[in-house]
Amino acid sequence: MANHLPLEKRVDVVRHLVEGASVRATSRLTDVSIPTVLSTLLRMGAGCDSLHNAIVRDLDIRKIECDEIWSYVQKKQARVTDNDPVEFGDAYTFLGMARTKKLIISYIVGKRDEAATKLFTNDLRARLVTIPEVSTDGWQSYQTAVGQSFNGSVDHAVIQKNYSRKGRADGPKHDHRYEPPRDPFITKQVGHGAPDLKRASTSHIERANLTVRMHVRRFTRLCNGFSKKIENHRAAVSLHVAWYNFCRVHETLRVTPAMEAGITDRVWTVQELVERALAAEPCAVPEPKPLAPPAPPPGEAKPTARELPNGKGWLRVLQGGKSPQNDAPKAPTPPAAKPVVEAPVIAEEPAKVTPAPVAKPATASTSADALTVPTLRTFGAPHRWEQMDLFGGSRVETRARSFGDDDEDCPY
Repeated sequence: MANHLPLEKRVDVVRHLVEGASVRATSRLTDVSIPTVLSTLLRMGAGCDSLHNAIVRDLDIRKIECDEIWSYVQKKQARVTDNDPVEFGDAYTFLGMARTKKLIISYIVGKRDEAATKLFTNDLRARLVTIPEVSTDGWQSYQTAVGQSFNGSVDHAVIQKNYSRKGRADGPKHDHRYEPPRDPFITKQVGHGAPDLKRASTSHIERANLTVRMHVRRFTRLCNGFSKKIENHRAAVSLHVAWYNFCRVHETLRVTPAMEAGITDRVWTVQELVERALAAEPCAVPEPKPLAPPAPPPGEAKPTARELPNGKGWLRVLQGGKSPQNDAPKAPTPPAAKPVVEAPVIAEEPAKVTPAPVAKPATASTSADALTVPTLRTFGAPHRWEQMDLFGGSRVETRARSFGDDDEDCPY
């Protein structure tokens, strides 16, 4: 008879793992052995992969941001020897997230090389049905992988961050800390298609990387909670992505990312996630479907596009080509002169002249009003104030006593 862990215990173990507890801390808090915690993690990771492949597909999402987050397995890359397995050392997690819906669309764990990047972009391409606008950093492998996976049906923006190298051997020799920046910190350029560079950004996916480090103990820096096996590392990432998409209510959206994307209608509980993951049938990655042009914003006309044969994408008319907006300006046409309408002549009557009033001759009056003369009030001269000293005399007397040498009658 097999010894199965009760469902309540499994839910308790998963709840601790997704909130950032380590394997040993989860074992102590749930009173479950460490091997049982790891076996539960592996089963949940496989089930969450199947759920993700079955639900997160055929997405009509336009704005996508991609980035990779660093961690390591068993030891850091600088300590890896030739006799160590290939899985040891750096382990990068590639994430592709919808900018506005916050849904993690694709994730891959591997090395930071062209092979892992190609797997990531292929998985991202297979889950979309609309030509996306992808924003990535300036790593060169993204340029090649995005172009090959989407075959030109993509608007790719490259955000290059120019970090200062002051203090290094190949850095600048002068200190410009108290001067304005000479070069912009962020440089945006077009990778493929016609992305909107004004709104291209990787800030949202960088914030999602912070969420991963806070909720997955294996990504916490400067601690001994790192992964010892690549299988456990991948299972932890799969569990976190499923919990983040379906169970965690986003503070900005006030719903889960899956609800915002329209692939579910309610918030999943951790118990529901555990039940669905353990009962999920194995599901492969969806097959790529043709990408349709994005829908125009409300109030704008549908853009001109034509699908190319053999699945080579779409031929689109983009802003910046030969269009009426870029033609040579025409000479301004003066406005048409308004017709002059003669006003009818109306005879005006001469203005009436009012005669000026005639002044009456002055006559002597003996009335009381005429004899009344206003009285003027007189004021005396202002008082002249003199400053007194401490001895009660005026200033003149004080000076006379102080400078008695000038007086001829002075006995001294």
